Amino acid sequence: MRRIPWRGVGLLASAGLLAGCAAGANAAPTWVPQPSITLEATPPPSAPNQAPSQGPSGPQGPLPNAPGSPRTPGGGAVGSGVLATNLNQPTGLVLMPDGTALVGERTTGHILHVPPQPGQQVQLVKTIHGLATSGDGGLLDLALSPTYAQDGLIYAYITTPVDNRVIDFTLDGPVTPVLTGIPKGPTDNTGRLLFDDTGRLDVGTGDAGSRQLAANPQSLAGKVLRIDGIGQIPPDNPRPGSPVFTLGHRTVDGLCDSDAIGEIYETEAPGEINALEPGAYYGWPTPNARTVPPAGTLPAAHRGAAGCAIQDGTLYIATTDGQALLAAPIPRAGRVGTIEVVHLDQNYGRLRTVVAAPDGALWLTTSNRDGHGHPIPADDRVIRLVPPPIGGGSTA
Repeated sequence: MRRIPWRGVGLLASAGLLAGCAAGANAAPTWVPQPSITLEATPPPSAPNQAPSQGPSGPQGPLPNAPGSPRTPGGGAVGSGVLATNLNQPTGLVLMPDGTALVGERTTGHILHVPPQPGQQVQLVKTIHGLATSGDGGLLDLALSPTYAQDGLIYAYITTPVDNRVIDFTLDGPVTPVLTGIPKGPTDNTGRLLFDDTGRLDVGTGDAGSRQLAANPQSLAGKVLRIDGIGQIPPDNPRPGSPVFTLGHRTVDGLCDSDAIGEIYETEAPGEINALEPGAYYGWPTPNARTVPPAGTLPAAHRGAAGCAIQDGTLYIATTDGQALLAAPIPRAGRVGTIEVVHLDQNYGRLRTVVAAPDGALWLTTSNRDGHGHPIPADDRVIRLVPPPIGGGSTA
């Protein structure tokens, strides 16, 4: 039997949508249930989404150099390959237990099944309908349930006509709301999901174009929120009855952690790297005496922080404006070392998402069709690479 979200701490709207949190101690947040909308997830016919990729050196040719972003020379990542081409702004990417990936397109709501070798067929396996894609909204991230083998659940962060929200679904089942009422706006509709090493779901949100919301503990905008897999608030959250874990973020563009490190890192535009501390304020829009300083800052030549991943004690950061994959060692909790540019086998343009795989590889998506890039016919793409050892790149 399917579980009911927010049992004991919330209530349900008439159409089964998640409602706001009940009033409680310490001035719990005052968000309200959002109007019912139709969200539908349909499996497609068994047909491929697009032709298989031929790899980065195939007929599509190298990506033209963009101003200020020259193609890097040799010494690049080992074993790289383009796994999927002709995608429409792939943003969410989650690795499956069998080594394949599910990739979500921001504007279409398509979820694609991508094999880990170049030249294999890419399949459209589901479509999320009812998205609002203005202000960089849409299907923004995916996450796999920690108990996926038992429940088959996939989580997504999406923008609807009334809000940003977290939903879950199975590949052959309906959509269920988990957390609704996250503000949406004309800009900064970022959203990231991470099941951390405690099994809690961390939800990164943007300020939705209203910067004052980021510092307001009563708002869900400009925050990292922490809930469990059914939308309930963990009892050890910083403020009782509130999902707010950290505040003062403009755009949460990346969330990543490592069991070995036991700490969550967050990246946000234009170039901050933050090590998250429960209840901490990160200075947006106005720094004050409580502001926690960044653990690191991207160099001016490689701004536009996007997604992040941690692999073998190294923090990897995809950049959009910087059009590069960056890497930095994590010498100790809360800090990052010297940031380097990872030499890729070609310039892929704007990079949006990076995910670490158990086999040591990294999976990336490009974002050249978002209106800010210089796309080639093969864009957008999903790339798999094995990064070179840290220290083999150039200092950013």
